[in-house]
Amino acid sequence: MEVLDKTINSYFDVWLGPRDPRVKGWLLLENYTPTFIFSSLYLLIVWLGPKYMRNKQPFSCRGILVVYNLGLTLLSLYMFYELVTGVLEGGYNFFCQDTHSGGEADMKIIRVLWWYYFSKLIEFMDTFFFILRKNNHQITVLHVYHHATMLNIWWFVMNWVPCGHSYFGATLNSFIHVLMYSYYGLSAVPAMRPYLWWKKYITQGQLVQFVLTIFQTSCGVVWPCAFPQGWLYFQISYMISLIILFTNFYIQTYNKKASSRRKEYQNGSTATANGYTNSFSSLENNVKQRKQRKD
Repeated sequence: MEVLDKTINSYFDVWLGPRDPRVKGWLLLENYTPTFIFSSLYLLIVWLGPKYMRNKQPFSCRGILVVYNLGLTLLSLYMFYELVTGVLEGGYNFFCQDTHSGGEADMKIIRVLWWYYFSKLIEFMDTFFFILRKNNHQITVLHVYHHATMLNIWWFVMNWVPCGHSYFGATLNSFIHVLMYSYYGLSAVPAMRPYLWWKKYITQGQLVQFVLTIFQTSCGVVWPCAFPQGWLYFQISYMISLIILFTNFYIQTYNKKASSRRKEYQNGSTATANGYTNSFSSLENNVKQRKQRKD
């Protein structure tokens, strides 16, 4: 394993240049192999999990879901707060911020972004709960793509650009996750479900997040600083892929549902009208029959 790690690290060093020494020796960051193994196991469970659960009863997981979602809500809130305060303390430039001019604030951002990277490993549990509860319809291409790629992307980010311009997308995403995981935590309590109305707006917020991230990343391309340009182009490309997938999800989930509801409503109205007419005709026939009997 050690020989494999050295070989992989040497290839990365040639391809991407020297790593940031400030994260040397940090948990899971020294070598890519653990991140790759976790991601491979995740995809294997996504493939085999539904097959294993096919003939089994779904698990409720209600109690653990509340705790899990509450924990991720608090972690996301912590990361959002620390990132915002770190950016303010370091006087970060919105248009372009390199990775070595923020002083002690850079180290604060790096520490928080390590937690952001690690949270992507924790979030694999989102999919595992879907499998255990047999909610396989929620395991979409978008869901698996987003979860499987984020852990890997942030391993590279943490090793080469762990602060500076990297902060923006993580800050917005942490805020969105406060809303998202609080929603899912509350929805695990049946009594709360009638009062939860903001699920649709979470997806809208995610799309706004991607657009804002593209705008802010593009600023670093137009007004460059010492932040590596290749990372900016990669981020823009990845955000575009998420916009395409999330837009498709939004259309499939909300626009088509709204359209089907309108059709059901129209069909229901017609059925009611027909039912009323038929009842009226039946009543009229009964009256005629009674009259005939009296005659």
